[in-house]
Amino acid sequence: MSRTLYSGNRNASSWAFRAWLALREQNIEFDEIIVDIRRPQRWKNLSEIGQFSPPAAVPVLLDGESVIYDSSAIMEYANELGAGELLPKDLVLRAQARSFVAWQHSTFSRVCPCLSFESAFYKEKKQLTANEIKTANWVYSIWEAHLTKSTGAYLFGDFSLADIALVPSVLRLKSHCPVSKEFPLTRRWVQQLLQREYVQEWLNQAYALDPIYCEGYYSS
Repeated sequence: MSRTLYSGNRNASSWAFRAWLALREQNIEFDEIIVDIRRPQRWKNLSEIGQFSPPAAVPVLLDGESVIYDSSAIMEYANELGAGELLPKDLVLRAQARSFVAWQHSTFSRVCPCLSFESAFYKEKKQLTANEIKTANWVYSIWEAHLTKSTGAYLFGDFSLADIALVPSVLRLKSHCPVSKEFPLTRRWVQQLLQREYVQEWLNQAYALDPIYCEGYYSS
């Protein structure tokens, strides 16, 4: 059965990054079609995706005749194709890992919203406000607390969907506000996360592209 992932620009589509990474980490073979989601062609290209996927967004995974849309659904599907290796075996830890994924999927974009995924690839970064620095450190403290209780190198011991879901957010926050020595476990986790083989594969391609500048970034 053939699989095709419709993803987005490497330096813009954080949601496609998550789905792609889950599939790659599980060694699932798939073809990839990169959809240009830059303006103004974004709307035309996504309307074409809407012909077979109701949200008219990327990522979308076609598995034979089946259509699986939304990054969270694709991540869960990749996990099940890989015999559940990307979620903890323990019931409570599994629920907590899914909580991290859900937080990222629902309201995490409100955390330092001016620091978009695209901005992680800008050579010249904006100067953060005091509130943005405070917010970034608050997030680091949450990660530090979970890593303190972890039995392994990642948030819930072994590498999981929680780690995958947070990679783009780790990148956008860390590139603007490096993790201080106050959070040693988070510093080590961030370094390990961003050095993973498939994360590096995506990022190397992203850094090779022309930046996509978001309106208001430098004036916010």
